[in-house]
Amino acid sequence: MSHPTATTGPPALADLHGRSPWSVLPPLCLGFFMIMLDTTIVNIAVPTLVRELDASIAAVGWVNSAYLLSFAVLLLVTGRLGDRFGPRPVFIVGLVVFTVTSVACGLADSIGLLIAARAVQGVGAALMTPQTMSMITRVFPPAKRGAAMGVWGAVAGVATITGPVLGGLLVETAGWEYIFFINVPVGLVALWFAFRNLPVLATHARTFDLVGVALSVVGMFLLVFGLQEGDAYAWGAIVGPVTVWMIIVAGALVLAAFVWWQHRIGDEALLPLRLFHVRNFSLSNVAGFAVTFAMTGIFFPFTIYLQLVLGLSPLRAALVGAGGSLVSGFVAPVAGRLSDRVPAKWVVATGFAILVVVVTWLVAVIEPEASVWHLVWPMTLFGVGTGLLFSPLAAAATAGLDQRTAGAGAGAFNTTRQIGGVVGSAAVVAMLTSRLSATIPAAAADAAGSLPAAARQPFLDGLAKVDASQFSGGSGATFPVPPGVPAQLAEQVSSAALQAVHSGFATAVGQTLLLTAAVLVVGLVAALAMNAIRPHAHVVPLEAPSREPVTS
Repeated sequence: MSHPTATTGPPALADLHGRSPWSVLPPLCLGFFMIMLDTTIVNIAVPTLVRELDASIAAVGWVNSAYLLSFAVLLLVTGRLGDRFGPRPVFIVGLVVFTVTSVACGLADSIGLLIAARAVQGVGAALMTPQTMSMITRVFPPAKRGAAMGVWGAVAGVATITGPVLGGLLVETAGWEYIFFINVPVGLVALWFAFRNLPVLATHARTFDLVGVALSVVGMFLLVFGLQEGDAYAWGAIVGPVTVWMIIVAGALVLAAFVWWQHRIGDEALLPLRLFHVRNFSLSNVAGFAVTFAMTGIFFPFTIYLQLVLGLSPLRAALVGAGGSLVSGFVAPVAGRLSDRVPAKWVVATGFAILVVVVTWLVAVIEPEASVWHLVWPMTLFGVGTGLLFSPLAAAATAGLDQRTAGAGAGAFNTTRQIGGVVGSAAVVAMLTSRLSATIPAAAADAAGSLPAAARQPFLDGLAKVDASQFSGGSGATFPVPPGVPAQLAEQVSSAALQAVHSGFATAVGQTLLLTAAVLVVGLVAALAMNAIRPHAHVVPLEAPSREPVTS
């Protein structure tokens, strides 16, 4: 398919010096590919990181949460930075930060260093992301914006689903470090394209709401910390009288104060609340939250299940989702073009409906001895659902944005999307660990019934002291036989323990996926509640090629 050129297609909204608007997509898509890849590529390496860095599942959960948290809470201010200094320089700085910290992630030799490097990597992702949507909105004419968003959405969908596949290949063949080192050549190519192709766009004077930044960062951190670490403290006291629930409530109150502050300062806010007066923009943010929650909510527990319970290698586990990755790459551009012809709400609603079916299907087939093919089919359909969501949802969110609010609107939409990932990561880790503490003892009690009476209580006592993450080797793992068990029963006790862990994990994963299904239903309702706006009903004003003066 040939792309429109500057001489045959509609005029660009910015001065590209004779180049086609399509010339800006290579650096934007390469940068965005890395960002979305790194939201899911770590999931396939969770059992490996648990084993090689001697960490718990909850601690490894912070490898994702630290990245998503710094990513999400900075998106509002980085959207404003794009308005203030221009998308091009902010994108390039973010690309450099992301690439350099990818090297630091790969070189980390402890879970603490890896978490810290991932947090800084999230800063680079936050600098880049609003600029991708903002530049597409400001460069492409309305009649072609859906097609451009289709390419952007294809990159997002393919990268998100490709993460586990590529991660599995790298973990198994080169080592977990290379799930981060792979960003380096991609980042260098993206930098070359960025310096060569990205235009200098007009800037707008902006103030920076430092109070808003502080409130959003503190509020999100408290909320995520409380959710993710709650099980580690038995949902009780952390230090002295300070409890997990006090931390969570404090986070919610600080975020409420953030919203109040944004309302008070009006258009100077990090998050201009007037953007949410547009019905479809508000509902697109709800839907964006839901889909990103779902991506985290599915892949984190599912990839652990594939390796720990079914005993698949990282590569084989990753290949379970390979069909979905390919399908998403084909569906997303079609969905983008379709959103140029029909109201985006119907495309988005169809995508959510498919994902609800997929997650419900997975819950039904996940069991300790499930056939891999019974999992491949729903994951392939998962690719259809995600392919229908990314670009039409972005198109629906940005349809009414003008040139002066493009950065703030893109920042707001991407923020709520990524907050979905942050909350999803924390909530899923919390629910999975919480359910494991109930399902594994229950499965152990059932398994104990097959043992001789003399071995039952030592078996239950020994299993209660074992961290289930030690079974990350899958079916090849062994259970340390507790003292007091006769030697002739050792093999039977070890087999019963492994059976209990596998059964308990499968049950906990299924229950955790139900949370994801519930959030997807919220996204579906939000999509159906959108107004069925005819494509291009809102025309964004053309941007003059001259540069506006910048004030401090």
